[in-house]
Amino acid sequence: MKNFANLMKQASQMQSKMSEVQEKLALITVEGSSGAGMVTVELAGKGEMKSIKIDPKLADENEMEMLQDLIVAAYTEARRQLDEKTKEEMQKVTGGLNLPEGLNLPF
Repeated sequence: MKNFANLMKQASQMQSKMSEVQEKLALITVEGSSGAGMVTVELAGKGEMKSIKIDPKLADENEMEMLQDLIVAAYTEARRQLDEKTKEEMQKVTGGLNLPEGLNLPF
């Protein structure tokens, strides 16, 4: 029984550390670009797109802001669907076991 208590303590410590790492990651912002910098995307630590910049040479300058907003919205919707599917698949794997909210497996 002592081993089980130690195992539970270690699991609790691991969960706490994972929560700390997830909080740290949420604060990170990264930027990726393609086409020699003609398209740039900024993502926050949890994968949400914060902004997109498109070189005006690639589209009608008068429509650029709307195009950028539409791309961000499309990405956000795709990400929401991906998160939902991931959650569904993880529930299949865990057999409906309710894992702690901050665990966010597999990533």
